[in-house]
Amino acid sequence: QVLLVESGGGLVQAGGSLRLSCAASGRTLSSYAGGWFRQAPGKEREFVAGINRSGGSTNYADSVKGRFTISRDNAKNTVYLQMNSLKPEDTAVYYCAVRQGTVVVGTSSAYHYWGQGTQVTVSS
Repeated sequence: QVLLVESGGGLVQAGGSLRLSCAASGRTLSSYAGGWFRQAPGKEREFVAGINRSGGSTNYADSVKGRFTISRDNAKNTVYLQMNSLKPEDTAVYYCAVRQGTVVVGTSSAYHYWGQGTQVTVSS
């Protein structure tokens, strides 16, 4: 069992930045590939970014490429999402998730453990 706790969400103006953290406990995070998803009101949950177990491979949704960066520190059992140049359309609840395996996957059903989510609100 892996317990994931997200932090770092909040209210920011358009063009601003936030850094989300996802701290894991229960198992060593290095055994899992990680991902960030988001869900806006009335919309489906969507993939934002993913990272493999070592951190050497990442993948991003087209909507966030060049603005968001996913990273991990396995020594700290934490996955991060640095979000720059935020836009109002980035407003959503952001979820951290991990999956057993090495490959970065953009499908939510492939992930085994999820955090509770953290709200990100970008004002115009």
